[in-house]
Formats: sequence, C-alpha cells, structure tokens
Amino acid sequence: MEKVIEIKGLHKIYTETAVPVHAVNGIDLNFAKGEFTAIVGPSGCGKTTLLNMIGGLDKPTEGTITIDGTDITTFSVSQLTDLRLWNIGFVFQAYNLIPVLTALENVEFIMQLQKRPKKERLERAKELLEAVGLGDRMNVRPSRLSGGQQQRVAVARALASKPKFILADEPTANLDSKSTETLLNIMEELNRKENITFIFSTHDQRVVDKAHRIVKLEDGKVLSD
Repeated sequence: MEKVIEIKGLHKIYTETAVPVHAVNGIDLNFAKGEFTAIVGPSGCGKTTLLNMIGGLDKPTEGTITIDGTDITTFSVSQLTDLRLWNIGFVFQAYNLIPVLTALENVEFIMQLQKRPKKERLERAKELLEAVGLGDRMNVRPSRLSGGQQQRVAVARALASKPKFILADEPTANLDSKSTETLLNIMEELNRKENITFIFSTHDQRVVDKAHRIVKLEDGKVLSD
C-alpha cells in the first residue's frame, strides 16, 4: 500500500519542567493511504504529542517524519503552515469552530485561505455538510448546534481542503454515545468511500472498536501494533 507517513527514531523531550519529560521515546511507525487507525494508551503515554508532531504543530527533539517522501522536521514555520493548509485535516476534542461564522462559513474558511474560487468553496462546503448530515443546519452558528453537530462541522471542515490525511485528537471525548456513533459512522463511511486516511488518538473504546488498526503506546514507546 502507498505510504503517506513514515516515522523513524522519533523522540520528544520537554525540558521546561524541573525534570525533563520524555513524551515520545524512539517511535518507528508507517501509515498507509486509506488507513483507519486508533492510537491508544494511558494519559501521558505520548498520543497527543505524536499527533502534534505529525501535524507539524510541535517539533521533535530527534528523528524524522516523512510525508509523501519529504522530511517535515526540517521545515520552517511558513513551510509547516503551508503543509497544514494543503495536506492535513485536523479534528480536535474542543471542536475549535469560529463562533461568529455559520456552519457553512466555518467549512468554507480553510478554502478561503487556499484562495479557492467562491463558487467552488460554496459547492464543496455544501456537499460536505450534506455528507455529515447537516444539510439543514448550514446557516446556523456553532452556539445553536449540539456538541455532536459541532464536531460533524469540524469533520466537514477538516475534509474541505482535500487533505492527504486527517488527524483526530480525542474527537469523541465531549460527545454522548449517540453522537459518537453517528460521528464514527460518518468518518468510517468517508474512509471507505473516498479512501481518506484517518489517524485517531483516543481513550474511547467505541473508536477502538471501529478502528482497522490499533497502535498502543506506553511511556512514549510503541507497545503493540
């Protein structure tokens, strides 16, 4: 299968504390196109740190992260910004929607940053909101949407830029069981139909049950894959 991400000898040490914290400790991993993978493990095992480094939000202390054959650990701040804009979709635990924008405008926003034509932006944003079951809530602001609906807007927004992969950090943590099931079914369907790569960090057994691959971390190392 086509490799999207290759990780070799990855370390992250936080030295801001009195005792240095080795959050990621020598990880080697590959992710192929179309994977639906859950990264699991106890709090503090390095899940979020790993996702943040893959997404260019945090720099490793040592090691390489190669996306489509290019090592991103050498990138400048502006190169990392471009990488995130064009190649990576993010879904966060806290939704991170822009409160003054409607659902449609939130999904459109990243395409505005990409300077895509207005007609293309509108068509894609509407299509994605239909795909996540929010065709009737397009002109509603986040404050009038439930948590589950806001997270579905976040998924649509993550897909808007046509990224190579989606990083989802605890995306179901604030959702009830029905919203979680709806969200996971939508993401699994998008993975199956469009071959979109999803990488989750999660404590949620419901996410683990849906995953096609489970990577377990402990003390910043891969315990099992």
